[in-house]
Amino acid sequence: MAQIETIDKKVILEARGLKIHFPLRRKNLFEERQFVHAVDDIDIRISLGSAFGLVGESGSGKTTAALGMIRLTPITSGEIYFRNGDITHLKGDALKKLRRRMQIVFQDPYSSLNPRLRAGEIVREPLDRMHLLAKKQRRERAEVLFDQVGLRRDQMNFFPHQFSGGQRQRIGVARALASQPDLLVLDEPVSALDVAIQAQLLNLFRELKEKFSLTYLFISHDLGVVNYICDVIAVMYLGVILETAHRRELFRNPMNPYTQALLKAVPSLKGDLRPIPLSPTGAEQATAINPAPGCRFAPRCPESMPECRDIMPELKEVAPSHLVACHLYR
Repeated sequence: MAQIETIDKKVILEARGLKIHFPLRRKNLFEERQFVHAVDDIDIRISLGSAFGLVGESGSGKTTAALGMIRLTPITSGEIYFRNGDITHLKGDALKKLRRRMQIVFQDPYSSLNPRLRAGEIVREPLDRMHLLAKKQRRERAEVLFDQVGLRRDQMNFFPHQFSGGQRQRIGVARALASQPDLLVLDEPVSALDVAIQAQLLNLFRELKEKFSLTYLFISHDLGVVNYICDVIAVMYLGVILETAHRRELFRNPMNPYTQALLKAVPSLKGDLRPIPLSPTGAEQATAINPAPGCRFAPRCPESMPECRDIMPELKEVAPSHLVACHLYR
């Protein structure tokens, strides 16, 4: 598959031909085995110091792809490189050592924190488990992290239920930063919060990125959010990437009909929301379970052609640093 030229030649994380398929339970011994093609042959390259956005509807495979790239879920095939080193088959101590360099902030700030631990203990936990710093230094490190994410030091003695949703997510961010990682995966980090708190956290993410030269893999279904945070955006649908481009180019000139539909669904201040009419969904909608050979979006695409049902289009560069998987651009 084609690959996008990254903002910087230094690539921190790369996936080549990544596939993650999950087997479904058979009803009987004679039934043919079926697989959910959660991620199906994708290429992703993330530049050092950039924010890479992975966007799409729920069930598109965004989170699964990210978890596979940081080795938190088994992959079916493909290769994964971190700082030019092959981490595809790392195991044991080597994989544990890698963990400190790649951390994740989860979507739900209510369930991602241990309710039995105080906030300070939660933030110090990665340092304890990875045996980083002396005991006194871990406490000091946690205090500094509370300052950096906008929490008071006296709140280190509080339990998670004593914080608001936005504050809990700040604890999650502090915990992820404890080991001073090179890469931070942000999995829908603001989707469970109200709009005002979302804005505060997005500003925090931008500040932390600039201050610590962080690299983000930002997962979201909200194009407005990734437009604010990300440098490069990849659009996923049912396990495949349909379009990848730099942020400004994607919003200025969306080329895949699915990307166009997503952008039309983003509300504007002018109130001129005019969604692109998609074909009926339901029985005819494509599925990630043993998918048909054609384009996954073809059953819903208003521009669908006969070849779309039979041949999956390749992701090709149709403009500088702008890749599209669509038969409209041959």
